Amino acid sequence: MAMSKPLEGKVGVVFGVANKRSIAWGIAQAWAQAGAKLIFNYQGERLKENVEELAATFGADTPVAPCDVSRDEDIAKFFDFVKGKAPRVDLLLHSVAFAPKEALEGNFVDTSREAFRVAHDISAYSLVAVTRAAAGLMTAGGSVVTMSYYGAEKVVPHYNVMGVAKAALEASVRYLAYDLGPKKIRVNAISAGPVNTLAARGISGFSSMLSHYEQHAPLKRNITLEELGAMGVFLASEGGAGVTGQTLYVDSGYSVMGM
Repeated sequence: MAMSKPLEGKVGVVFGVANKRSIAWGIAQAWAQAGAKLIFNYQGERLKENVEELAATFGADTPVAPCDVSRDEDIAKFFDFVKGKAPRVDLLLHSVAFAPKEALEGNFVDTSREAFRVAHDISAYSLVAVTRAAAGLMTAGGSVVTMSYYGAEKVVPHYNVMGVAKAALEASVRYLAYDLGPKKIRVNAISAGPVNTLAARGISGFSSMLSHYEQHAPLKRNITLEELGAMGVFLASEGGAGVTGQTLYVDSGYSVMGM
């Protein structure tokens, strides 16, 4: 097996592409370049055209189907679609998070019950739901990768309920890793430094966050989608065969700093 194509013959399912700046797209591109065949979801009609257009860059026949991760029947239907397209699944990327806009402004103490519920349902529980569905198709083992952020561990002003949901996501990664280890399914999170995505722009003060990282991270710069893609390939490949239940930081070293 050529080292340049460490994912040759693997099938990956990708949740969370919105546009070409999405972290999910950066990782999907890297997986495809490493040899994986991909199947994409899109969330709602609004994103359908975007995702279809991007997926088609890997070949006109790249499968794309709708799936709203907050609906169990959507998840079941989506994985039935996957079953019809591939003999098995090897890789799953979960790059999905959402909190109502008003919950990402102002103070965490003012988070409404509904905003808390929605943030946890879509940002944390959905990992459990899609992993459970994918695990049944991971007959030869597999690798699940989700996306987190340092706000899960330390306070990042304005990240608010998203930070609490990401903490739940990281704990879910550990429990899923334990449950699925005997089936040779590995589950890990990538904790990414700030990247200028559609989702990030919803967080107030985001551009000052980018310049703060540039000044304070050991590498004195922000990270790139390509770097996240490379970590995605590592976790999906034999290189990451012994790694599960972990949160790996791709953040120019920012998280090691005390001040």
